[in-house]
Amino acid sequence: MTSAARRLTEAATSGVPCDPVRDLIGATDIRDAYAVQDRLTQARLAAGARRVGRKIGLTSPAVQRQLGVDQPDFGVLFDDMDLSAAAQVPSGRLLQPKAEAEIAFVLGADLADGDLDDGQVRAAVDYAVAALEIVDSRIAGWDITIADTVADNASSGLFVLAGRRLTLKEFEPRDVTMRLLLDGDPVSEGTGAACLGDPLIALAWLARTVRDLGQPLRAGEVVLSGALGPMVAVGPGSTVHAELSGLGPVTAVFSA
Repeated sequence: MTSAARRLTEAATSGVPCDPVRDLIGATDIRDAYAVQDRLTQARLAAGARRVGRKIGLTSPAVQRQLGVDQPDFGVLFDDMDLSAAAQVPSGRLLQPKAEAEIAFVLGADLADGDLDDGQVRAAVDYAVAALEIVDSRIAGWDITIADTVADNASSGLFVLAGRRLTLKEFEPRDVTMRLLLDGDPVSEGTGAACLGDPLIALAWLARTVRDLGQPLRAGEVVLSGALGPMVAVGPGSTVHAELSGLGPVTAVFSA
C-alpha cells in the first residue's frame, strides 16, 4: 500500500501520469484500495488541507459493468478542490481531465446515528445545487480497474458548484434533466434517474458506507452524488456549461 500511495503521489506532484497501481494491490481488492486512499487523505490533511465533503463515483450501471463491480465508490473532497468562486479552472492543476454534470447535496445534519434510511437521509439535506465535477486520473490513459480508481481518490480532481439553491421540497432529484455543452456544442445529456435510479439513493449508500468505516457524513459537508450523463474530455481553453432543470446552469472555463 505504501508503494501504491507513493506512485500516485509522485504522479500528482510531477504532473506525469503513472502506471496503474493494481500490480501493487490487486485489480479487485477494494479494501486495500481504500486503505491507499486513506493514506493519501491523511497526508493531505497533515499538509493543511481541509475535508469539505465526499464524491460518489461509478453510479452508472454501464460503468459498473465495465469495471466489474456492482456498487459505487467514493472519494474525499478537499477545500482546495472547490473552484466555485474562481474565474477560471487552472488547467495546470490537471493531468487528464474530464467533466460531468451532477447534483450536489449540502447537508444540514449529521448522518452518523440511526438507521440512515431514505427518510432520514432526505431530511438531512439542507439544499442542492447544480455542479460540475472535473474528474482526473493520475494513471496514464485512464487505464483503470476498480482498485486503481478507488486508490486514486475515486479519480477526483476539482469541482464547481452553482449559486442557485433548492430544497428537496422544491424539486425531486430523480426527475432532473441535464444537458452538457462543450464550447457551445451539446456533448452529453441525462437525467437524475441515471444516477443509481435516484441521486438520493446514491447519497444513502454513501452515508451508510462511510458510517460503517467510522467516518460519517457531517452537517455542512458537500456530496457530489454522481454523473447524470456521460463524461466528456476537456482541455485548456475549453468552456463547459451544463443546464439542470430546476437547478439551473453551472459553468467552468478552463485556463489556456
